Amino acid sequence: MHYPANIPLGESFVPIHFICETLAYFLGYRYYIYLRSKQEDQISDEHRILIFIGAALGGFLGSHILGVLENPQYLKNMGILYFMRNTTIVGGLLGGLIGVELIKKKIGVSLSSGDMMVYPIILAMILGRLGCHFAGLDDGTYGIPSSLPWAIDFGDGITRHPTNLYEIIFWILLWISLYNLEKQYALENGARFKLMLASYLFFRFCIEFIKPDYVFNFGLSVIQLACIAGLLYYYKLFANPSKLLKSYA
Repeated sequence: MHYPANIPLGESFVPIHFICETLAYFLGYRYYIYLRSKQEDQISDEHRILIFIGAALGGFLGSHILGVLENPQYLKNMGILYFMRNTTIVGGLLGGLIGVELIKKKIGVSLSSGDMMVYPIILAMILGRLGCHFAGLDDGTYGIPSSLPWAIDFGDGITRHPTNLYEIIFWILLWISLYNLEKQYALENGARFKLMLASYLFFRFCIEFIKPDYVFNFGLSVIQLACIAGLLYYYKLFANPSKLLKSYA
């Protein structure tokens, strides 16, 4: 297979990466609308819109800021084009979380607003990472060189860990695990989102060790430091996991 993979269109072509990302946004949102129609939402439409704005703004800023910091040796190249060109999912999720929490505090919403978004986010992530895989070296989500049987040559003659495919497998397993967990236990409000984000941050912290990222002299990357910060935010989840389950009198 040739990377990056594109679909011919006359004398031009359409990148499969673009198609997958478009489907990720579209299908993820449609899936959210479907789930919301099947259950009662205790957050009003007006507040939902404000929360979405907070998530979008926080996600945009977090994604680009952490994306720029991911390679601090290039900060001297800072400019609007460089800022817009660099993004990262970890920054988007953490920035979105911060944006949502700030908006909720401002409008006085104490209920969790993320549970209903978990499965749509997972679907969007699977489609998005599939697009990253087809983008090959252009996307920058590949792993370090590897001689494993499933290592992939993305076009430069070097076989590498297909870390974007590893992430797809992670999201599928997480989807199945959360679904089965909710069939067996009644989760507290917000527990589903906390489990999703904490699991992903832990996964990203681990998989960054096999990605060609810039690391500081103490052996960790900017992404890994952000993951640690996010996991510390959820320290109660690890200190007392039983709090995730509903208790009945």
